[in-house]
Amino acid sequence: MRVLVAEDDLVTSFMLVYCLEQFGYEVTAVDNGLEALELVRTGEFQLVISDWSMPKMTGVELCRQIRNRPSSSYTYVILLTSHGGTNSVVEGLDAGADDFITKPFQPEELQVRLRAGERVLSLESRDVTIFALAKLAESRDLETGAHLDRIREYCRVLCEHLSKHGPFVDQIDGDFVRMVYLTSPLHDIGKVGIPDSILLKPGKLTDDEFEIMKKHSLIGSETLDAALRARPEAEYLRMARDIARSHHEKFDGTGYPLGLEGQNIPLCGRIVALADVYDALTTKRIYKSAFSHEKSRNIILEGAGKHFDPAIVDAFQKTEDKFIEIRQRFADHDSPIYVEPEFKSLSIKPSNALTNGWAMTAKESPQPVTN
Repeated sequence: MRVLVAEDDLVTSFMLVYCLEQFGYEVTAVDNGLEALELVRTGEFQLVISDWSMPKMTGVELCRQIRNRPSSSYTYVILLTSHGGTNSVVEGLDAGADDFITKPFQPEELQVRLRAGERVLSLESRDVTIFALAKLAESRDLETGAHLDRIREYCRVLCEHLSKHGPFVDQIDGDFVRMVYLTSPLHDIGKVGIPDSILLKPGKLTDDEFEIMKKHSLIGSETLDAALRARPEAEYLRMARDIARSHHEKFDGTGYPLGLEGQNIPLCGRIVALADVYDALTTKRIYKSAFSHEKSRNIILEGAGKHFDPAIVDAFQKTEDKFIEIRQRFADHDSPIYVEPEFKSLSIKPSNALTNGWAMTAKESPQPVTN
């Protein structure tokens, strides 16, 4: 990341540049606020360290100018100052400064404050990246849309419950909940690499076509893994990769693409797996009509220890009222719901029609009712 230093004292400027380069930053240094503002306008700098008192334009005025200019990205500003007292802090914050370092500065403190700035900036790029990738998946798959909203809401409900109850309390905190919520819409991002003739096929897939469809898990995870190698500190990319790769794994080891079993499946993938199947069951698909919550619930309970982690199934049972509310709030209104008592005989079996893997067979066609 590039850092812009605005400091008119030569000794302080030299020390800043030396330290920043040792930390691994690319540094540009100027000796006045006006020149610094011109460089900020190039869009090449998102981290700025500015002295408070400088010729032509002070650091405080530089902050104001940065905040007043239209920009597509955020600029994180650290003011370097010998001014003390509450009034100076208030003035700097009011001008738009994000942080302060007191002269003479300590290199360790400088590094920590820069890392804090990077975290703030990474949040901005993270949200934009996730949104762009999710929209890319949506553009290829006709069955996304509200599906993505439902998936992340189901995941949020499960995570929040598991953060307080069950065996994963020590693993799931607020950051984990937010990360799953943000990245779960990317679970099927790999479908962008599946040919239209297969992805959009209205009928049943052949065995060979289904094998190609299953590759979307690896395509998605490999794409996100490449992004992670470029930004290894971006934990959201790590979780997104794990979800894309593992949300079709099954607890008993019979899933794909790697046949992982039990705790070897990333926790985030186990959570998304249940949310994804519940949504596939309760919504209309090319190959099936929407099942009632009760029928879908029974299928998930039967899958405990086989398809799903039993602890996550238990969390689902404890929160199913919230699942019902989410399903209604983000309903696809063209999906008729089929009521279980209407069937004389109903069986659910895995299908290769789509990778969510559920199809319906019935000896007698049910009568649709509006939910």
